Amino acid sequence: MNILLVKLSSLGDVVQTLPVLHDVHARFPDARIDWVVEEAFADLVRRAQGVNRVLPVAERRWRKSRWAAPTRSEIRAHRAALREVAYDAVIDCQGLVKSAWFARQARLAPGGFSATFGNASELCGWEWPVKLMLQRPIPMPARIHAVARTRLLAARALGYESSGIHEQAPVYPWRAAPAAEPPQVMLAHGTTRPDNEWPRAAWTELGRRLAKEGFELLLPQASDAERALGDAIAAEVGDAARVLPRMNLARLLDVMAGCAGLVGVDSGLSHMGIALDLPLVQVFSQPRVWRAGPVGRPHQRAVGGDAAPDVDAVWQAWQACWRERAARSTQAVTSEPAEMASAGHPREGGDPDLEAP
Repeated sequence: MNILLVKLSSLGDVVQTLPVLHDVHARFPDARIDWVVEEAFADLVRRAQGVNRVLPVAERRWRKSRWAAPTRSEIRAHRAALREVAYDAVIDCQGLVKSAWFARQARLAPGGFSATFGNASELCGWEWPVKLMLQRPIPMPARIHAVARTRLLAARALGYESSGIHEQAPVYPWRAAPAAEPPQVMLAHGTTRPDNEWPRAAWTELGRRLAKEGFELLLPQASDAERALGDAIAAEVGDAARVLPRMNLARLLDVMAGCAGLVGVDSGLSHMGIALDLPLVQVFSQPRVWRAGPVGRPHQRAVGGDAAPDVDAVWQAWQACWRERAARSTQAVTSEPAEMASAGHPREGGDPDLEAP
């Protein structure tokens, strides 16, 4: 079975679509899954287990020079790539006119079909013309978590069991690396939405508490404003905090994978931390927790909602997540002798794929 997923952007939405790869391969182990995504996020999708081809688009860049010869050449090349494979299913996981447009250009195998969201869900993007652009508009609940919504779309489109998908913890196809020493916690303070921000004074106080517990603090930045905020927080926290140089998302993923945990606002970087299965606290300053917060993992928690939480609430959530992480590590160590005995031979060294982050 050849399947094409279309999820162009944004960072958080792309990350939240990754569990579809696991779901589909669990039902169709031999499926070949390609993915159309904005070029800025292509390297992140390439890191995911279960992707066959990544087909980058530059829709945002192309809009600025659509009639220029280099742009037209890139568009033709992308259209040709979409026609190289005959797809049994093309699933628009974004539900916007621009994503449905790319989905329409893919070549379908005999009996193949295209599908997308058939209606709006609360706080989820959707544009009604997609119902007319693609063959199968799939009905969705009016209120559903963003990750479950896309997983449900794939399940209903491909005809596999979808009951209980709302409660199931999603499986992301990324892995964390062994944690650095001293343990590092990333403070993902940056956001493009002012209503998602957490006050600088709160970051500083949280950073001081983490530093007192022996953590090194990493502050990523992707703009001059984020750099200025990170510099201010680091200066106020002291030597335990440092601002990371600006880097692409693939490199940042590597740095994040070696962290012991993450505290962040409702942003794409927080969703990357969720996907890496890090101990994590996600800070919400608006009532979107039910739609975007972590699901099904006791070492990942959301705090806030109607208003930004105070430092004590975030700190208590972090301590709870860290205790869960310690409990998981202890459980892994105590269960290892039984695993080794059942294997019939000792395991030399550690298998990073089996270690708790």
